[in-house]
Amino acid sequence: MKFIQLQSGDEIPLKSDLKVRFPDVNDPDLPQDEEWCLVANGKGEERIRFHDYHEIYSVRGLYEHIFYDKLKCQSPQFLSALLAHEVTRVGQQMSDLRVFDVGAGNGIMAEALRLAGAPPLVGVDIIEEAKLAAERDRPDAYKAYYAVDMTDMPAAVEQALGAESFNCLTLVAALGFGDIPPEVFATAFNLIEDNGWIVFNIKDKFVQGGDNSGFAELIQHMTDTGIFVPTVEARYVHRRSITNEDLYYTAFVGRKKRDLAKKYLA
Repeated sequence: MKFIQLQSGDEIPLKSDLKVRFPDVNDPDLPQDEEWCLVANGKGEERIRFHDYHEIYSVRGLYEHIFYDKLKCQSPQFLSALLAHEVTRVGQQMSDLRVFDVGAGNGIMAEALRLAGAPPLVGVDIIEEAKLAAERDRPDAYKAYYAVDMTDMPAAVEQALGAESFNCLTLVAALGFGDIPPEVFATAFNLIEDNGWIVFNIKDKFVQGGDNSGFAELIQHMTDTGIFVPTVEARYVHRRSITNEDLYYTAFVGRKKRDLAKKYLA
């Protein structure tokens, strides 16, 4: 049995007959959402796109092996450390946070926050396999986890989320590639109490000129109007690409001051 050592100290077992191989791609401009790998299980190789999360989450340890062991992703640890520093700087405690983790995946960000002192989180992801993987791999990270589309939530889920009185929102490695659109970000943002913490990261190209995802415009509007006041804005290496290039993201940590207008929810 092979184990992948995570930065948190947890060990997630990977089936011993699984092997991951990256393609021989010499194009440094290969779009990040088109990256893929070959996964061999002793009976043959299967091509899996990195954004085919439902397939990756279905295999215990495969997500960690690809993105953390092989490609050295550091975003959950980096953003949780930024948040912990800011929370402590203003005299608060991580244990006081009521965190809403959107695009929660299999719970790596929740695990990082728990290690930093946060209580169990509430998670949301549109992918059912993500919820199942989080429950399988990190059963203590969440007090509740919903596999729902936040643009079309069941009334019971919407009511449950509204009753949580969240004072912190985290969206890590989830924005900009169509997985979570701006209206989902806005819906989640509005579920956070005023003066609550907002923590997210996004690939550089989605906060620069020429962005057509809607996030550059949304973030600019939020900061220009004081709806969101960043206390930290840091450019850093999110992970390596399959062509061994650094992938740069920008991390934001700050405070929400008021809700986004309804037009941003549609």
